[in-house]
Amino acid sequence: MNDTVNTAWIQKEFTLRARPRGFHLITRDVNEHLPELREIETGVLNLFIQHTSASLAINENADPDVRGDMERHFNHAVPENAPYYEHTLEGPDDMPAHIKSVILGSSLSIPVGGGRLRLGTWQGIYLCEHRNNGGPRRLVATLYGKKRTT
Repeated sequence: MNDTVNTAWIQKEFTLRARPRGFHLITRDVNEHLPELREIETGVLNLFIQHTSASLAINENADPDVRGDMERHFNHAVPENAPYYEHTLEGPDDMPAHIKSVILGSSLSIPVGGGRLRLGTWQGIYLCEHRNNGGPRRLVATLYGKKRTT
């Protein structure tokens, strides 16, 4: 069998609706935008956010208190209106948003197996919105893997 015929590269861009500042579970959104996941037996999904004031992470998917605690911790660790910020033209939440996005990161690699994301039982994909009014957020999803045979 020719393995190159049985592999797939899929790249899609999609937009997430605007969300308020905070940490938001988007696992369901990712699955809905990528029905192609069901075609992959073994592979990897790379998610990349095309913004500098929001980020992506994987963490607790069950208890919403975790997301609230994450927001409170990052707001404490990276405060608004720090006197040493020079980049202040876009508002007091902008420079902290850039710092938070560098700390958390702009992309994730997630294993895919059996036609689904291979996240752990208590893991979910977070959109980490660091702006008060960040607006819709664009993601690029690149999926590579061996196609399922049925």
